[in-house]
Amino acid sequence: MSAIDDDARRLVEIRAYRLKPGTRDDFHAAVTHDALPMVRAYGMDVVTHGPVPNDDNGYFLVRSFASLAELTAQEDEFYGSAPWREGPRESLVSRIETYVDTLLWLGPAAIADLRAGNPPPSVVA
Repeated sequence: MSAIDDDARRLVEIRAYRLKPGTRDDFHAAVTHDALPMVRAYGMDVVTHGPVPNDDNGYFLVRSFASLAELTAQEDEFYGSAPWREGPRESLVSRIETYVDTLLWLGPAAIADLRAGNPPPSVVA
C-alpha cells in the first residue's frame, strides 16, 4: 500500500506571470481586491498568490482542484462570466506579458505547506 492516499491528492495549478515592467503593484492590488473574491465565489481554492520576491516583474497564483475536469469546468464558468469580463479582467490582462501554467498532483500536507509557507506579500515586506 502506498504511503500517499491518492484519493486525497489534488491537482495544483501553479500559474507564473511575467508582467509588464512597473505594473506589479497595481496588478497585485487588482488581484487581491477585485479578482480573488470573485475567483473564490466561483468555488476555486486559492492556495497562495503574490509577487515573486526576487523578480520585479514576476507574480504567481496557486490554486487546487479535485480533478482536471473540475479545473476546466470552474475556469470555463469563471472566465466566461459577465462579472469577470465586465469587471477586473481588462485591468489584469493589460498588465500581463505572458504566463505559464504548471499542473501537479499534490497531497494535503504539501498543499498545507504551500499555504503556510507563502504568507501574503504584505506580511513578508
